[in-house]
Amino acid sequence: MQGQGEPVYSLIPKTFDVYKPVFDEVYGDRNLDKVKQFLAEAGYSAANPVTVELWHASSSVNFSIVTAILKAIAKRDLDGAIQFEPNSIARTAFFGYVSQGIYQTSFSNWYPDFLDADNFVYPLLHCAKGTDVKGCEEGGPQNQGSSYYSDRVNQLIEQQRQEQNPDKRKAIFAQIQDMLARDVPYIPLWQTKDYAFAKNGINGVTINPSQTFPFWTIARN
Repeated sequence: MQGQGEPVYSLIPKTFDVYKPVFDEVYGDRNLDKVKQFLAEAGYSAANPVTVELWHASSSVNFSIVTAILKAIAKRDLDGAIQFEPNSIARTAFFGYVSQGIYQTSFSNWYPDFLDADNFVYPLLHCAKGTDVKGCEEGGPQNQGSSYYSDRVNQLIEQQRQEQNPDKRKAIFAQIQDMLARDVPYIPLWQTKDYAFAKNGINGVTINPSQTFPFWTIARN
């Protein structure tokens, strides 16, 4: 990312105090021995590799670079037991197909509509209609292509939306993130780092976590 991104281990960014790096806690960071163990236990090897398609919108330079890097890393470090196949398609068609759930895996990004951790879990994990057998048939997970359905996660999301005690709400978010790492409907990879530049003598230039630019904080020194 050339300094414009940093690893993140949950759907909730590090910006929020409820952030819990569950993927790092559960799986570790770059544990190649564990990866090879899981692949071997599933019956995959260089003679019988698992092929994983990596789809993304063709307009995304970042996703194009990342999928190529993942393919190269797998070839270099995982003894040929897993083979990634990068694929891209026009942006409009890509998002139309994502909601139909036709991709094995797909890359996407998310920006919040308002500054609350709820906006990183409700639109991605809460399912309005679904079952354990069929998955999510109506709701955020269906729109995002994961088809994730969990009645327990639905309950926890509704609880945190009503809870007014910050400590209790933080504990609920911790449970949601623990289940995210257990069920893995999504794999968080990185969060972007944005920059704003101003001449000397100008104060109050900042970008808030929702990617908006508050002009009312800007003033001359």
